[in-house]
Amino acid sequence: MYTREQASKLKQAFWTAFGQYMAPVLSAEGMRTNWINYKTGLKNVYFRMQADKKEASVAIEMTQPDPEIQQMFFEQFEALKELLHDTAGEEWTWDLHTADEYGKVVSRIYVELKGVSVFNQNDWPTLISFFKPRIIALDAFWNDAKYSFDELR
Repeated sequence: MYTREQASKLKQAFWTAFGQYMAPVLSAEGMRTNWINYKTGLKNVYFRMQADKKEASVAIEMTQPDPEIQQMFFEQFEALKELLHDTAGEEWTWDLHTADEYGKVVSRIYVELKGVSVFNQNDWPTLISFFKPRIIALDAFWNDAKYSFDELR
């Protein structure tokens, strides 16, 4: 077991290493990108990469406070489901109105990798190999899909 401070430092070390690894990778538009804090340009819509002691995930999260507005965004993503799955090269899981770790209602579209730990440095190459192609695919998807959300801004 790690202390809270040790766990925080290990996580920070992983994300720093991942950020350095991804720094030379340009976005679909050929721009430098902060892959860890990816900006979608839409309020309450986030691309999140998460890793803990048991699993990792890459997700599109919708956190609008109004459940009806959140559902409208989710449905717009559903209209683009085939594009997302084709771009990512895999099927993702779709959850409308689920609770996050704080009990807040969110909607998520995600893919998970189980049996890995951000606290085990031997798993870091596996985590990087999981995150890199999926965040790049999300960027490529978003490069085409973002205009579909103009009316919801």
